[in-house]
Amino acid sequence: MDPSESSPSDRKEEEQPAASLPLPAAFLEFLGDNGLDPMLYSASDTIPRYIRLKPGVESRMVSEIESELKCELWKVPWLPNFYAIPPEVQIAGSKAYQQGKIYGIDAASGAAILALDVQPGDHVLDLCAAPGAKLCMLADMLGNTGSLTGVDVAKHRLAACRTMLQKYSLGDRSRLFVANGTFFSILPSNSSLGSIEESTGIKDNGSIFSEWTSKRSWKERQKSKKAKAAGSPHPPSTSEPELIYYGKDSGLVGVRKCDVLCPSADVDACTSGYDKVLVDAECTHDGSIKHIQKFEFWGWETMDRRVLDAQRIDNLLHLQLRLLINGFRLLKTGGSLVYSTCSLTVAQNEDVIRQFLLKYPSAELQSVDGADSWPCRSGSIQKTLRFDPGTSQTSGLFVAKLIKLPS
Repeated sequence: MDPSESSPSDRKEEEQPAASLPLPAAFLEFLGDNGLDPMLYSASDTIPRYIRLKPGVESRMVSEIESELKCELWKVPWLPNFYAIPPEVQIAGSKAYQQGKIYGIDAASGAAILALDVQPGDHVLDLCAAPGAKLCMLADMLGNTGSLTGVDVAKHRLAACRTMLQKYSLGDRSRLFVANGTFFSILPSNSSLGSIEESTGIKDNGSIFSEWTSKRSWKERQKSKKAKAAGSPHPPSTSEPELIYYGKDSGLVGVRKCDVLCPSADVDACTSGYDKVLVDAECTHDGSIKHIQKFEFWGWETMDRRVLDAQRIDNLLHLQLRLLINGFRLLKTGGSLVYSTCSLTVAQNEDVIRQFLLKYPSAELQSVDGADSWPCRSGSIQKTLRFDPGTSQTSGLFVAKLIKLPS
C-alpha cells in the first residue's frame, strides 16, 4: 500500500450528499426532538468498515488480507491493530476471518475498550457482552493474565460470544454468565481458594468445576427444553446466573460451585471486585447507521416498536442507569468503569451520567488518556467523549470513564 494515498477518513466530498436512507417521518421527529441532524445518516456509503487484526499476525498478514479482500487496508493510527476498509467489502467469506485472524469491530467501539486502560493481571467485567467483538478485544489485551467475565441477559447472544472466544483462541481466561446485568453480583474468581481436592483431600465432582465441556447433561437439556416451551428466552431478573462457558485458566477449575456462584456484598466488591468494568449499555442504537439501515429490510414500522416507542425509551433510560449502578457496585475501589452507548441522544448519555453522579459521590469522572489525538469531540459534560459519523468517520458512540474513590 502506498502510504501517500489517502485513507477513507481523508476523503472529502465536494458537495454535501443527499440523505441516502429514506428516513420515516417518525424517526425524523425523534431526531429533531433530540437535536440531531438527519444529515448524519447521509454518510452511510462513505464511512469505512473497520477490522481488527489479532495481535501477533499483523505484520505478516496485511498484504495477504489485502490480496484476498481485493482492497487496501488503511491503518488507523490512533488505534492499535485496527484497519479501515471500503464499506462495501465483506469479510465473512475470507480465510483470514474464518481462521480467526480478523474480526469486524467499529473503531469507536475500540476506543471505548482502549479507554478502560486494561493492564496485565486485571480482572475485567463486560456487563453487556453480546455480540462479542469488544469481549474479544478485552481478552486480547489481557493476554495470559487476569480474568475476563462476560454477562448478557440473552443466552443465544452470549452463546455467539462463546463461539467467538473459542474461534479466536481467547477463552482460556474467560467465563460467560447468562444473567440480568442489573442484578449480577458474582465477583472475580478467588485464586487463593486453590484446588479443593488439594487442600482438603476430598474429591467431589458434583460440586467442583472440572474442565469445561460443551456437552450438557440430560437434566440440563430437559431444563432448557422446558424453558423454551414456556417461552422464556431470558432468565428472570432474580434467577441464579447460568454459567455457559469457562476457560481452563479462568480460576474456576477445581473450585467449588457454591463459592463461585455465591452473591457478593457491596463491602466485598470494594476490596475484591473487578479492576475494570465495561457497561456498553442497551440503547436505541440511533448512532449506528448500519443498524438504522437494517430497518429498510425489517420494515420501518418495526422502528416504532424497537426505537421510538415512548414506553420502551423510558424503560431503556431506567435500564441504563441500573446497569451503570450495578457495574459500579461490582468495581473495586480505585478501579475504572467505562459507560458507553451507540445512541447520539443526551438523555441516554450525559443525563444518565448526571443522575448517577448525584447518587454516588464516590464516583468521579476521569479523562481518557490519549483521547486528545482521537477523532472525536467532547460531550456536554467535561471529560466525556462523543464519536459520530461526521466527526469521526465511525458509528456514533458516547464514552464516559469513571473511577471509584474510597467511600
